[in-house]
Amino acid sequence: MGLYKKLFQQTAIYGMAAVLPKIFSFLLVPLYTDALHDKGDYGRVSVLFSWMIFFNVLLAYGMETAFFRFYNREKDRQQVVETAMVSLVWTSFAFLFTALLFREKLAIWAGVDVEYVTYLVWILLLDALVIIPFSKLRAQQRPIRYAVIKVGNVLVNLILNVFFLIYLPKLAAHDQGGFFDSIYYSNFQVGYIIISNVVASLLTLLAFAPDYFKMRWHFDWVLWRKMLQYGLPVMVAGVAFAINEQFDKILLQKLLPLSPEQAEEQVGIYSACYKIGLFMVLFRTAYTLGIEPFFFSHADKENAANTYATITRYFVIFGSFIQLAVIVFADILKQIMLRDEVYWEGMKVVPLIIFANFFLGIYTNLSVWYKLIDKTYIGALISLVGAVVTLLLNFWLIPLDGPFGGYYGSAIATIGAYGSMMLISYLMGQRYYPVPYDKKRIGGYLALSIVFSVLYFYRFRENYLVGSALMLIFLGVIFIAEKDAIRQVLQRREKPQSPVSGGPDNENQLV
Repeated sequence: MGLYKKLFQQTAIYGMAAVLPKIFSFLLVPLYTDALHDKGDYGRVSVLFSWMIFFNVLLAYGMETAFFRFYNREKDRQQVVETAMVSLVWTSFAFLFTALLFREKLAIWAGVDVEYVTYLVWILLLDALVIIPFSKLRAQQRPIRYAVIKVGNVLVNLILNVFFLIYLPKLAAHDQGGFFDSIYYSNFQVGYIIISNVVASLLTLLAFAPDYFKMRWHFDWVLWRKMLQYGLPVMVAGVAFAINEQFDKILLQKLLPLSPEQAEEQVGIYSACYKIGLFMVLFRTAYTLGIEPFFFSHADKENAANTYATITRYFVIFGSFIQLAVIVFADILKQIMLRDEVYWEGMKVVPLIIFANFFLGIYTNLSVWYKLIDKTYIGALISLVGAVVTLLLNFWLIPLDGPFGGYYGSAIATIGAYGSMMLISYLMGQRYYPVPYDKKRIGGYLALSIVFSVLYFYRFRENYLVGSALMLIFLGVIFIAEKDAIRQVLQRREKPQSPVSGGPDNENQLV
């Protein structure tokens, strides 16, 4: 169990790096929904950051995943680090100059203000330059420093958002003609949100400045071509993921048969309720950060396939319970996150978004096989299938009248995309890299969690007695099904420790 203990310890620290920023993001939702003028402003912010996430993937072009693969395989690890960093420096600055040159056309294409495009371009540059420094911390198993910088980034962003949106208007009102009045602009809330991100990203890059000053700036063309060949299919998969996760907001803005202002209001409602699925995203994100280096570092172990199967089962156990718990308490979470009741009409999408994110987490487990056998193009193809499902369902459902149209159609598209990717990856993986998954238990836990969630949310919603009973029943089923594994863990903890070696004295001393 030492292997799993180390994995869970690292995942816990990476989880903190993911959970705390998400909690700060949690705090930003009521801040934005209260401080912005209307739902349309929140929708506009959501669309802007959807575009930014899409371009983040393009600027990384799979180099992060390629870095992990070659860092664990090449003898000269420093050469891998420097080749990847030099590559991203040149491509990032090339993007900066090109995007600033054509920023007016980009603004028209994206349907946003030119000044916002300028800010977003700088954020994209700064974020691209810290991709490899962050990856190196993960590869070197330095999760604490990773967590400190990640949390610091979001903390700065949160503080600046609070200052600009809450305190600056008050300070400017009492400082007519003074400093605060000179930097305050009314009706510029969206701009202040973006500026906060610029400053946070700049400080994050400064934290990694020593990495750049210590570089020899060596560049290995042969290695770079191999990394690029490995990473580009990952980029295609990343673009497809960005489409699956973010394009629904963009398509809602463009496809809803409403005026632009009304469409942005619908995007705002959908984006705000989408955040209720935050806790499933927390679990999935923390797990992904901890598991990817682990998969690569243990790929050559004799029992690797069995290890992956066990980890997947544990992931589904924890994820299924989190899924059910979040859905049971979703209406409590909405009162914390969405204090303005105008957003509550979108709550019906919450279970679908949570299911979709859980499917994506399961897909992350199942997708390890094509990375380990260097067939990342298969992952790109699977992701493209998901993107096609996303686009087709969004184009079909968004314009419809009735219960399956609008943002509810976007939620259906999301769960359809991730569900199809999960199934395709499993079927193909069993052909190319067989893993002995416990299909009966995994499928049973997943199905039971979904059935209980749907039953509660659409039949007994806000009846917390019923919800708590369903959660307890689910835990009881887990305990009965996993009692042997639980007993093994407890027995290992009860072994007496040798005063010399710290290990068990002998087999007979097991209590």
